[in-house]
Amino acid sequence: MNQEYTPIFSAMKKYHKENIIPFDVPGHKHGKGLKEFTDYMGKTIMELDVNSMKCLDNILNPIGVIKESEQLAAEAYSAAHSFFLVNGTTAGIQAMIMSACEPGDKIIIPRNAHKSAIAGIILSGAIPVYIQPEIDKHLGIAMGVTVDSVRKAINRHPNAKAVFIINPTYYGAVSNLAEIIKIAHKNAMPVLVDEAHGAHMHFHNNLPMSAMELGADMSALSLHKTGGSLTQSSLLLLKEGIINYSKVKSNLNLMQTTSASYLLMASLDVARKQLALDGWKILSKTLNLAKHARELINEIEGLYAFGKELIGSAGVFDFDETKLGVYVSELGLTGFEVYDLLREKYKIQVELADMHNILAIVSLGDDEKSINALVHALKDISIKFRTNKKIKKINKILENPNIIVSPRDAYFSEKRTVKLEDATDEISGESIMVYPPGIPIVTPGEKITKEMIEHIKLWKSEEAQLQGAEDPYVDYIRVLGREVNGGK
Repeated sequence: MNQEYTPIFSAMKKYHKENIIPFDVPGHKHGKGLKEFTDYMGKTIMELDVNSMKCLDNILNPIGVIKESEQLAAEAYSAAHSFFLVNGTTAGIQAMIMSACEPGDKIIIPRNAHKSAIAGIILSGAIPVYIQPEIDKHLGIAMGVTVDSVRKAINRHPNAKAVFIINPTYYGAVSNLAEIIKIAHKNAMPVLVDEAHGAHMHFHNNLPMSAMELGADMSALSLHKTGGSLTQSSLLLLKEGIINYSKVKSNLNLMQTTSASYLLMASLDVARKQLALDGWKILSKTLNLAKHARELINEIEGLYAFGKELIGSAGVFDFDETKLGVYVSELGLTGFEVYDLLREKYKIQVELADMHNILAIVSLGDDEKSINALVHALKDISIKFRTNKKIKKINKILENPNIIVSPRDAYFSEKRTVKLEDATDEISGESIMVYPPGIPIVTPGEKITKEMIEHIKLWKSEEAQLQGAEDPYVDYIRVLGREVNGGK
């Protein structure tokens, strides 16, 4: 296929040239009905915010330009089929799990899986079999899972219906996916891959190999994160074999809007073209920038920008160097404090922070100017804001939970509200997670432990973003059971 072709984007430009008078939705009618917004955002973008019509195809049953664009994306990523996602990679992960698992089926999954995977488990009615990721005790972060941990889980649960793997983790760690796929397929289990942070990896041989290259059955990837498309636009990829195309399409249509944004889909079209034609050149520059940034940051007293030297340690088979993680605890500052300083004092927005680290994403939109600004800011922070404070070490993920009720049953069960500190040994009715990265501390159906509560309190004290709970301040938690006397 001709990877220079952009079917959706070309059709939208043709529509734009025809000066169509709209009597369909959206109601702003090419921006005329939302003047203040249009004046700021620009007339062209509003004129291209259009709805499904014959010439532009329909995402739920594509037979025209959307289908052509999806076929081009599938070929670019060495997949049999691709599906455009306008609800983010979340929709793709949920559709993957629903396509592999029915109610009561087991799925082998790392405990540090994203919140969208937990939602997929709830929607499908599957039962999670958690495997623990390896922990880097110095950095205090989760890495990949070992081949041995996957093999043991499969041996203990030979009737599991799928294996779910993250490639790469938020911080760039990559598991030995090729060997995991081999073991899973030997046991007739499909491998589903959360590749939200790996949309770029397929297009450069100095990056870890992609799920489709290695023979995974499905992967969901966020082109908007590392591939250049607009926020919320992603891809779902499928190999021919264990999982049925029609089932995936049916499940995905439960997740997707019937009013897909053509701005999002056109950005996927153009981002795919750019990666397919110029990805190696652009990513070579990106990797050089990331390498240069690491070298400069590692010259700053109190900072450690980690990278490929981690390969060979537990859970790190390979590493994505575009993930610029920086260990900051030796400054006597938490990652949260450095995150806030960068934003408030230097007008720099990094991707996330935890107790010990910050994470900057170096992508195809970066240049020497942006890298130098980040390095200068970190150097300035090292000089001006360093303290003698000892940062409490958090170097483990909570142990595998005791699942009392299936996540689906717990989600739909009657619930009551209790104070967080009084919730020990209760069965959780909701998820609580730190976001980003969206890794759960507790999910529906699990017995709440004292250790979970202490973790939640610790993150609260650091003003981390806690999500999933009905109470936005997480002073209370919903647990299974009836309310007594109508209240808390």
